Amino acid sequence: MNYNFNIHPEIEKAETLPGFFYQDDQIFSDLKDKVFLKTWQFAANAHDIKLSNQVKPLALLDNYLNEPMVLTKNSSDELNCLSNVCTHRGNIIINDGATARQLVCKYHGRKFAMDGKFESMPEFSDAEDFPRPCDHLHQFPLIQWGPMLFVGLDKSFDFQAIIDKMKERIGFLPIDEFIYDSVRSKDYLVNTHWALYCDNFLEGFHIPYVHKDLNQVLDYGNYTSELYDNCNLQIGYSDDAVETFDFPEGHPDHGRHVAAYYYWIFPNMMFNFYPWGLSLNVIKPLSKNRTKVSFSSYVWDASKIAESAGADIDKVEREDEFVVENVHKGLKSSFYTTGRFSPKREKGVHQFHRLLAEFMNSK
Repeated sequence: MNYNFNIHPEIEKAETLPGFFYQDDQIFSDLKDKVFLKTWQFAANAHDIKLSNQVKPLALLDNYLNEPMVLTKNSSDELNCLSNVCTHRGNIIINDGATARQLVCKYHGRKFAMDGKFESMPEFSDAEDFPRPCDHLHQFPLIQWGPMLFVGLDKSFDFQAIIDKMKERIGFLPIDEFIYDSVRSKDYLVNTHWALYCDNFLEGFHIPYVHKDLNQVLDYGNYTSELYDNCNLQIGYSDDAVETFDFPEGHPDHGRHVAAYYYWIFPNMMFNFYPWGLSLNVIKPLSKNRTKVSFSSYVWDASKIAESAGADIDKVEREDEFVVENVHKGLKSSFYTTGRFSPKREKGVHQFHRLLAEFMNSK
């Protein structure tokens, strides 16, 4: 379907996406092809596939994208992310994590190397012009950053450039030493549209009204947003009573008391860096009315958690849920059309709406 969403490039003049954007079944469906299949997603924790000759099927945005993938690690410990669909008749090749030296389809015995290259197929000696390039498994771009693996659904979306942009601020942190913490990691089910959850994350405007405790920790007056290509950063400043980053000489924020860096990557990932480590939030659409929010915590210095701006993530999350669920209800009103942006406080939301409009309007 062709769309013509228009978000004025000047935030002082712009109006938000219309309320029906979050309520329309066709729009929700088309977001999959026009947005999610043209970007990158968190794939898995690197420790989930740490053995040589290991395979691990992926459920990437399960119940929405439903794109079957499999991670493989060969005997040389080279990682690949491949289509998990046999190029013969479309059978799912790998159903469970295991060890293997090649991928073998259990339907008709077609075999692939651990990098997806076609190897052999029974009863095909008389087939002409076989095998062809299309008989290999599709290989997806894969990037490992510290303990995290990310997969690209569209090569034209430069995810490495986004990582490099984040490294300008957090590159001094030893991310390779970050350890996944299953106890501090959690899924939340929220009765709202996934994009409304992102809207809320992308502005600190609501902090004094929604997060009373967090507002005591962060210096709201100096809360800032910076916009980059396909991502942005919110910086939470604080005082000496709260854990702040210990910056090296030459760092862009050296001498400042920064308690948190909140990065957002289009369309649905948040990287919240604290002095203790990272909380990675992935916003997963389930339906136009329901969203799963997956928090994955990676701890570097546990001694800094208690006095950190990210100490009580669960409480902040519940407060956010209350607000976004109410917004979702409010947008069903017959008398709401669009809103306006605060030029000072809602730059990130404006950028998000512009990107959504751009991707949805594309052919």
